[in-house]
Amino acid sequence: WTPEIQTVIKESGANLGLTMKTGVYFGVMGPCYETPAEIKMFHALGADMVGMSTVSEAIAARHCGLRLGGISCITNMAAGLHDGELDHSDIKEEANKIKETFTKLLASTVKKLS
Repeated sequence: WTPEIQTVIKESGANLGLTMKTGVYFGVMGPCYETPAEIKMFHALGADMVGMSTVSEAIAARHCGLRLGGISCITNMAAGLHDGELDHSDIKEEANKIKETFTKLLASTVKKLS
């Protein structure tokens, strides 16, 4: 990530009163959920979160010479880290809960970068 953009994202979040954390994002191909064994392995390799899109999108953007920042909205606990099965409808529901706040964060960030 471009450090200056990450700083603006953090400042925008702070101005909105958001608690934002940083960590290691482990990118996988998907489109499927990871098994408990895979999650255990990713954690052993240093992953804090796992996702299917951010890494490949960032690689493509950098290939095009773009500066970029990363923001992730974590919508579920990985397989094996909670009771129950993963359900895509639950994940969509969690994303909808944060949608307005996430949109405000993006708008604030873009405004500061303009």
